[in-house]
Amino acid sequence: MSSSYLPLSPARAEIDDAGRLFNRQYGDLYNGPKDALGQAEQVFLQGNGLPQRWQGRDSFTVCETGFGLGTNFLALWRAWREDPARSRRLHMLSIEGHPFSQEDYRRLCETQVPAPLRGLARTLAAQWPQALPGLHRLEFDGGAVTLTLAFGDIARLVARVSACVDAFFLDGFAPKVNPAMWEPALLRRLLRMGHAQATLATWCSAGYVRRALQAGGFDVERVPGFQGKQHMTVGRRAAWAGKHAPVLPDWPAEPVVVVGAGLAGAGIAHALALRGVAVQVVAEEPSAHAGHLAAALTPLLARDDNSRARLVRAGSQRALRRWQGMAAVQRVGTLQLERDSGRQAALAETLEMLALPQQWVRWVEPDEARELAGLPLPRGGLHFADGLLVRPQALIDRLLDHPGISRRTARVERLAPEGQGWSLLGADGHTVARARHVVLANAIGAQSVLRSSELLGPLPQMTNMHGLAGEVCHVPAAAFHGGPRCVIGGEGYLLPALDGLCVAGSTYVPGALTCGISVQGQAVNREKAAGLLGWAPDIPAGGWAGWAGWRAVVAGRLPVAGALPHAPGVWLASGYGSRGLTWSALLGDVIAAQLCGEPLPLETDLLAAIAPR
Repeated sequence: MSSSYLPLSPARAEIDDAGRLFNRQYGDLYNGPKDALGQAEQVFLQGNGLPQRWQGRDSFTVCETGFGLGTNFLALWRAWREDPARSRRLHMLSIEGHPFSQEDYRRLCETQVPAPLRGLARTLAAQWPQALPGLHRLEFDGGAVTLTLAFGDIARLVARVSACVDAFFLDGFAPKVNPAMWEPALLRRLLRMGHAQATLATWCSAGYVRRALQAGGFDVERVPGFQGKQHMTVGRRAAWAGKHAPVLPDWPAEPVVVVGAGLAGAGIAHALALRGVAVQVVAEEPSAHAGHLAAALTPLLARDDNSRARLVRAGSQRALRRWQGMAAVQRVGTLQLERDSGRQAALAETLEMLALPQQWVRWVEPDEARELAGLPLPRGGLHFADGLLVRPQALIDRLLDHPGISRRTARVERLAPEGQGWSLLGADGHTVARARHVVLANAIGAQSVLRSSELLGPLPQMTNMHGLAGEVCHVPAAAFHGGPRCVIGGEGYLLPALDGLCVAGSTYVPGALTCGISVQGQAVNREKAAGLLGWAPDIPAGGWAGWAGWRAVVAGRLPVAGALPHAPGVWLASGYGSRGLTWSALLGDVIAAQLCGEPLPLETDLLAAIAPR
């Protein structure tokens, strides 16, 4: 395992003899239900000039260190709800090194959160994420309120989170028991996210902390503290430091044009429309996923928790939340099996070393695997509870069925600069659309558009992107005794039955000139299904129905998403390969968050890994 991987350590909290919530790891108390709300309101809200400072704004962003039970967020949310002059949107980014497990948070919020906030706490508890390292985006009040929870070591995360911050809530355990959270270099780096009018507040008044805040570019002062604490600290960005601060972005005032109506384009259009941004989707018909009965979204493990594994985890969690309740998506779970006993042992060892929550992934022995699948299986494997079964075209239709999204059937051949934006031109040179911001989300077609627009040269990765053909088979479920109850994956996959058919797949044909259903592909998929099950299903050779499509693939098997530095206003979302479902919701939110000036829902090192180049 890579030495850079740090397993997440959930909070070890207990109730002491006085009924107070106590963290044994740090030997310190959480704020209790009688005093936490008062401190949140006096120290963090009033200390940052709230609610007055968000009034009349499009959005307001808070960055917090130390989430705990979330009292500060809940108090902020309540104050925002109660203010008729509130900002249109409210965002909080909170860094927490030791989050509560789902079970513990749901239990503790009933007794340890102040009574006036418990209704909101229950709403938060219903979305509380698994204790998985990385960023977790939660949405409330129809998306007008977002909470981005960053779980992990604060020293590492401060370098990986990105936001343009209006107010800092510096909380957490005291410096004497948790000095890492108050380390001066860390505070200075954190405060770089504050824009020119940013403020801060903390109950801590230690001299070295105040000096670190001053070194971070803030004018600070001690003021009377809350209850028994003599002083607290408040601060405002120093005028001399304002020129080095992030600039507040402009909200997209004009429609954004998205080229492509597949999983990539639908995910981006939907994410923008949910934020109130008008979107026009331009694409050819029919959809590439017409006839694609079903597909699976399954998380991924890697021994070193590399970039791909982290992106897949983030994508699966974002999809689970964004698509919850949609009829096209079912949470059925996935069994990941390995044929080779040596690889099976390595998989089990990797799972133990990563120390991920068993509610998210766990090892199951053959007997339990058979019970989960509802089919005879020869071996055990990993069970991912969040594995999804999806009808791709139905999902795309659902995502694009939003009043803020308009659609036009046309082929875009190239882009041409026009004023402060771009003209999208068809084959005969006529203008298909005009926009300040254009997102190319048309898979391998993005390469052609960039080449025709003379924008491909600085992008060698996109130059080398290629199409990879593949097919799946639709097999009568009776051949698999009715089909599995969950997704079965490994060397290929077999999906639960939909409309009396199971999808078995899939093939990968590099260098193919055409893409379609073939006898050879049917044989490969039949062999893969038999290898997973350990027995040959009773399937007649040939004559199956199925679906075939192209995958847009780049080196490294990561997607390509982000703005083009050499073409301001042009964005890319391509190279999704065989994980279109995995990246759809996540990269939709990544691009929408960048356009709308929100805290980014993905770490900056991962953003760099997928940036167009």
